[in-house]
Amino acid sequence: MACTTVLVGKNASYNGATFIARNEDSPSGEFCAKRFIVVDGKEQPVKYKTVLSKQEIELPENPMRYTSTPNADKKDGVWAAHGVNEVDVGMTATETIASNERVLGADPLLKKGGIGEEDMNLLVLPYVKSARQGVERLGMLLEKYGTYEMNGIAFSDKDEIWWLESIGGHHWMAKRVPDDMYVVMPNQLGIDTFDFTDAYGAKQNYMCSADLQKFMIENHLNLDLKNNNDVINPRLVFGTHDDADHVYNTPRAWFIERYFNPKTYKWDGPDADFKPDSDDIPWALVPEHKITIEEMKYVLSSHYNGTELDPYGSYGPKDMRGAYRSIGINRNDSLALIEIRGDMPESCRSIQWMAFSSNAFNAMAPFYTNILKTPHYLSYVPKECTTESFYWASRLIAALSDGAYKKCQAHIERYQLAVASRSHEILNKYDKLISAQTGNGGRELCEKANGEVAAMLKEETSKTLNKVLYESSCLMKNSYSRSDA
Repeated sequence: MACTTVLVGKNASYNGATFIARNEDSPSGEFCAKRFIVVDGKEQPVKYKTVLSKQEIELPENPMRYTSTPNADKKDGVWAAHGVNEVDVGMTATETIASNERVLGADPLLKKGGIGEEDMNLLVLPYVKSARQGVERLGMLLEKYGTYEMNGIAFSDKDEIWWLESIGGHHWMAKRVPDDMYVVMPNQLGIDTFDFTDAYGAKQNYMCSADLQKFMIENHLNLDLKNNNDVINPRLVFGTHDDADHVYNTPRAWFIERYFNPKTYKWDGPDADFKPDSDDIPWALVPEHKITIEEMKYVLSSHYNGTELDPYGSYGPKDMRGAYRSIGINRNDSLALIEIRGDMPESCRSIQWMAFSSNAFNAMAPFYTNILKTPHYLSYVPKECTTESFYWASRLIAALSDGAYKKCQAHIERYQLAVASRSHEILNKYDKLISAQTGNGGRELCEKANGEVAAMLKEETSKTLNKVLYESSCLMKNSYSRSDA
């Protein structure tokens, strides 16, 4: 399983925007090259056939334009990953999650047909005008076609964030992220409170498949000793709590919530409220301060920095270094942070921040989504490695820096600082210019701004690649101090 997701409500972010962010990670031993493109609604098929499951699906009329982060190699399908459509609805799909044996026995995952991560953005994002509609459409597709895997999916607009989790082959639930809270999702079924009375009534904060409560009761899935079938803990009812979770999943939630809420709970020591292997780490918390873009990048790049668990660390018990699965790992393929700013005009409301390869060593840059094309540096991803591609240049920096971590760390920190600082400078300039425009002038300026960001990104990436190549070369095993040159 792969990926880590962080969601931030509009009142918990530093600028009042909604944030949905996710690392898309490859399975162990694999690396998947990703591109950043725009799909015109006219390019959408009328009937879509999935590559992996061969499921045929009729699609609605009048699809909208949307950004996409597909696989460069389409042999396994599109895998659009993250995107924003032309009415400023964001979507990131998917976070791989899991259910327990009782759920999967009652509603097995499909062995033939159905939809999955390969398809979800393409099937949903061009057709919805709000985050809530995104939940409703995907929920309908899951009930109608079923799924062969379990996933968590985030939807956002300027006002709301919704998180949907599939349950078994045909069921699902979704919860609205409170405006003043953030959510952490690390490859587990994560929602820890669900109110069926709201889901089947007002639908203000909860939605689910039509028969989910009945399904739960008939299959004796509720483990609550009080037998309350209206307000449940879905993590207990539908989720997993196995030993693998305690190494692979829960430590990631522990680190991120420890970072945003260091004083709210005690995170370390024998009397800690929550430890890396705790099963009850909260799904959502009110942060102790408003969350910034840079902090989102930091936590989604982390390898337990500053703790004895850091695989690059030099203190604490050696056998604890790398004991748990890091968030920023070698097989990060892409990181997208979708920022939808309610106080900005529609012409420049949405920003898609993008990074590729291992987040411990890469930099994240912003791109307006009100565009018809993306910069060549991010859309060009050939099969062969080339520094003309941001994906490949990021992979090179990561591979070279890993073995020379202490020598390269300062270069990476300066790289990330330079890209972030210059990115905000460009956004500040173009936000003012675009806000003053009418008609298509705003879109043209968005594309011009994106080109400026890409040029800056290429400049800073090339400089950093040169520096880490030098540091790594100096640490080669066949080095020798005597020189007659």
